[in-house]
Amino acid sequence: MPDSNNNAVVLLSGGMDSATVLALASQQGYNIHALSFRYGQRHDAELAAAHRLAEDWAIKAHRVIDLDLAGIGGSALTDKAIDVPETPGEGIPVTYVPARNTVFLSIALAWAEVLEARRIFIGVNAVDYSGYPDCRPEFIEAFERMANLATRAAVEGQPISIETPLIDLSKAEIIRLGTKLGVDYSRTVSCYQADESGRACGRCDACRLRKAGFEQAGLADNTRYQS
Repeated sequence: MPDSNNNAVVLLSGGMDSATVLALASQQGYNIHALSFRYGQRHDAELAAAHRLAEDWAIKAHRVIDLDLAGIGGSALTDKAIDVPETPGEGIPVTYVPARNTVFLSIALAWAEVLEARRIFIGVNAVDYSGYPDCRPEFIEAFERMANLATRAAVEGQPISIETPLIDLSKAEIIRLGTKLGVDYSRTVSCYQADESGRACGRCDACRLRKAGFEQAGLADNTRYQS
């Protein structure tokens, strides 16, 4: 249930998972403060999608924070010298952005303190995902413990909870849930190498997971593809 001041921070990337979480938080009656990041990613199409989603749902505020994760590189999403893989591989893929969710959650935590919000929503998923270590329940549990050691709010008796409503759902289950909540997935962008208009490549890992999710959900895929 929403807390007394009704505030919650929702991490909003512009992808289908964050859109579903946004819809869930809205349904649950939270006073939503959406947070997105321009962190040096390959394209701005997902940020444009985040803006669209913020307009689609009744939210209190939407902020975009500028970070320079491209300055340290190490990922195909922040270093254009590293190709985005278009076939499945072994181990953690090169699209993993070092410490990204740790950084994003830390900034969300700071805003939550300012807002006196006790809930931070993030659309991590440990079922149909790319093997990223910062999408696992163990990571979320550890971050929440840290957050409640490191913040004045928690020390003064107002602990903060990291909400991960999609963490145990398959991509198909996420799509069915979002569809019931009224999410228009054509307004989201998941592709790692979308073009300037937001059309998906249809070949990267994110696109493959998204396509499979619609197929398994038995629903039409309304994603805009490049060809």
